[in-house]
Amino acid sequence: MAPAIMLAADAPKLSSANTGFMLICSALVMLMTPGLAFFYGGMVRVKSTLNMLMMSFISLGIVTILWVLYGFSMAFGTDKGSIVGWTSDFVGFGGIGKTDLWPGYTIPVFVFAVFQLMFAIITPALISGALADRVKFTAWSLFLVLWVTIVYFPVAHWVWGTGGWAYELGVIDFAGGTAVHINAGAAALGVILVIGKRVGFKKDPMRPHSLPLVMLGAGLLWFGWFGFNAGSWLGNDDGVGPLMFVNTQVATAAAMLAWLAYEKIRHGAFTTLGAASGAVAGLVAITPSGGAVSPLGAIAVGAIAGVLCAMAVGLKYKLGYDDSLDVVGVHMVGGVAGSLLIGFFASGKGQSNVKGVFYGGGFDQLWKQCAGVFAVLAYSLIASAILAFVLDKTIGMRVPEDEEISGIDQAEHAETAYDFSGAGGGVIGTTAAPAMAAPQSKKVDA
Repeated sequence: MAPAIMLAADAPKLSSANTGFMLICSALVMLMTPGLAFFYGGMVRVKSTLNMLMMSFISLGIVTILWVLYGFSMAFGTDKGSIVGWTSDFVGFGGIGKTDLWPGYTIPVFVFAVFQLMFAIITPALISGALADRVKFTAWSLFLVLWVTIVYFPVAHWVWGTGGWAYELGVIDFAGGTAVHINAGAAALGVILVIGKRVGFKKDPMRPHSLPLVMLGAGLLWFGWFGFNAGSWLGNDDGVGPLMFVNTQVATAAAMLAWLAYEKIRHGAFTTLGAASGAVAGLVAITPSGGAVSPLGAIAVGAIAGVLCAMAVGLKYKLGYDDSLDVVGVHMVGGVAGSLLIGFFASGKGQSNVKGVFYGGGFDQLWKQCAGVFAVLAYSLIASAILAFVLDKTIGMRVPEDEEISGIDQAEHAETAYDFSGAGGGVIGTTAAPAMAAPQSKKVDA
């Protein structure tokens, strides 16, 4: 009887402190999706602002329902062949009790489920930045449903689910370098290779219409990312969460400064867009690595990612793919950099005793990171391209060319972001409204 009594005594009990901490982190991660909407919304032209906001915002609705119905079960249910999970009690959350604890932790299953839900929401929203100006909203919504079902839910299981092949291999991904950022960046590349370039790409000016919105969005992302990263340890008992919090701040600062330095040397100016983009690049790179590296290592990770991402965003002009808002250059490249740099900078004093090359650990962890990175990248790119191809050949992915030129906001949402007439209200409901379209579009494209 003694062993049984000991096990009962040692069993985790619900911690109100950790539960409250994780609920706050969940709210912070939720805030990141509206923050992303502002970040992307400011980077597009006036005539596409609302569409860009909506492409992020709709994910809050669609993915939430899918997550409750079957997504949580697919991602974190009992392993099925190291590829996907499934637990019937998780379907519709019908078999989850309010005090049931997530195995091995002191937080309820509901808390873990809602925290992971916020990751599932923002990941497909990241893809939308590559598709600005040209995708039907209905097609995007259907793509979102299919993509999270076929790509995100299984990949989340690979990386974080017990029994998932990457998890069992020992791939380190603290908060989503592979499952979120590489996944979204590769998906963006796959889709844009199918749907093609915007009208006027490399010919017409497509500058951000509101850099203050971009900076606001970047600030909200930076703020919310502390919940995204520190919360991923699912508690606050052993110091790993605080380490991740510190490394998040340090790497982001380093990446912003590195991007600005590269920009000044290459282009002769320190831009606000560069500062915002550099910060996001640092946040992306430290997401997988922050629990494994020291603060000095975080500086290195951030600085390297800042320069690499700044270099990568220009590739779209050389290679001819229209990644509208640099999702590939920042999220895919930043995610790859942050994930692989674990193999070099893991200190063995963070989330585990795993050491990288620079700490005497050899190349063992590096090859594991390579396996996780390139498997997720290849799967997401190919699967996403296939989904986009099927949708494009059936319902059509792109709006007609004349609607793209005149403004996707009016065509898809019957609204405009700004009422330049001063009459109030954005809904197009009068015969005079269409006359506003041409001057507004002409003004923005000038």
